Amino acid sequence: GSTYSSKVFRVTFLVLAASVTVPLLGVTFLLDCPIDPQPISLKEPPLLTGVLEPNIELRKAERLWENQLVGPESIVTIGDVLFTGTADGKIVKIEDGEIQTIARIGHGPCGTREDEPTCGRPLGIRVGPNNTLFVADAYYGLYEVNPGTGETKMLVSTQTLIEGQKLSFVNDLTVTQDGRKIYFTDSSSKWQRRDYLFLVMEGTDDGRLLEYDTVTKEVKVLMVGLRFPNGVQLSPAEDFVLVQETTMARIRRYYVSGLMKGGADMFVENMPGLPDNIRLSSSGGYWVAMSAVRPNPGFSLLDFLSEKPWIKRMIFKLLSQETVTKFVPKYSLVVELSETGSYKRSFHDPNGVTVAYVSEAHEHNGYLYLGSFRSPFICRLNLQHV
Repeated sequence: GSTYSSKVFRVTFLVLAASVTVPLLGVTFLLDCPIDPQPISLKEPPLLTGVLEPNIELRKAERLWENQLVGPESIVTIGDVLFTGTADGKIVKIEDGEIQTIARIGHGPCGTREDEPTCGRPLGIRVGPNNTLFVADAYYGLYEVNPGTGETKMLVSTQTLIEGQKLSFVNDLTVTQDGRKIYFTDSSSKWQRRDYLFLVMEGTDDGRLLEYDTVTKEVKVLMVGLRFPNGVQLSPAEDFVLVQETTMARIRRYYVSGLMKGGADMFVENMPGLPDNIRLSSSGGYWVAMSAVRPNPGFSLLDFLSEKPWIKRMIFKLLSQETVTKFVPKYSLVVELSETGSYKRSFHDPNGVTVAYVSEAHEHNGYLYLGSFRSPFICRLNLQHV
């Protein structure tokens, strides 16, 4: 009797397995994949040793205004007043600890993925001459905002095609000291900000670096074919612009003046994580924020998937971006680069215990203010304590 029952069990098990597997294969075959992933070749990630040795320095940061604002992506200061743009489309000022909305470029409702394009999403923010604010809104374009009156003025609209291509994901900006030129990134003409994970995973190379002239009102395309160009920063001498190319874990340099004008080269290659925003440091170098690392030693999911488009297809046929995000290990990393692009020091928060989803490090009066694309707070790190 036992051989009969084990046969029954085997047959039942096989039938059940087949009844699960066959439809699953059929489904993955028939389901549309939202992305068309390109194989990307990344070098083996740098070893996290020496200056890059993991530590917990970022956990010394304090969380400010927790649950009073969400997604303060980029931060500027005028005197001791802080300004940032938030996930609900607002540009806010924080003075004497009080948060006040000064402007918004889009309109409500806000709060869902569907609402984001009309709600607007202010990302990069900068201070121009006469203390005017320049803001890059992912969905609306480049704006000038008067921090006193909250009056907004459109400079570059995403409704306008630039050299035949639309701006779908305006990301960051950097402004010359005289306020004449604004260099800005459009991360993709195919994907919007709300689909940034698709942009990374597909390896789309339609990002651009652009230049807006505030006097002639002309927009010029400086670089094309970038894979998720993100944060931008003019050098202190204003002879070049650094562009973080997130998907490729590297920083490109584009020369805007001098003998090399119009030329480009690599500033930092093969970084230990995916670079988001870049800002000047008081030592004449640069602060770079990364919210996803490429552990070495360890397993880097990003690197594992980079040359396997078929696995990416399977993943995105079956799972939403929100679900996939949960599998990306939380790890915040801020590095300081020298003026020539070598690593000077690094601050880590493995597992994102205190500082999570870091997007920018803004240095002000001996502190690093840490922005985030989704956390409900700003972190502040006393540089004397690290």
